[in-house]
Amino acid sequence: MAARHGVDKKKLVRRTIFFGALTALLYAAVFANADLVMQLFTKGGAYAALPIATVFVFSFAHGAFSGNVWSVLGIEAITKQPAQRPEVRPVRPAQRPRPRVRMTA
Repeated sequence: MAARHGVDKKKLVRRTIFFGALTALLYAAVFANADLVMQLFTKGGAYAALPIATVFVFSFAHGAFSGNVWSVLGIEAITKQPAQRPEVRPVRPAQRPRPRVRMTA
């Protein structure tokens, strides 16, 4: 069964293994260097961007890994057609003219 967007199964398995290894490597690197990570992340100033950047990198790697795992297992999201909107009828002009107030002096 061809998975996500025409990607063959072997390529999908390779991507899954790659992103799984990358995720494990990232976690191992952070835990092995916990003292350095804490020292840099708590400096303040421009270093305050480091935790945010780290979260984005972890999120991307882990998200790609988990998405590929689901695709390898054959579990895909249901794609629905957009809802059909009812036809909008044009507004009919009034049948008779609106009454007007004429002010005479």
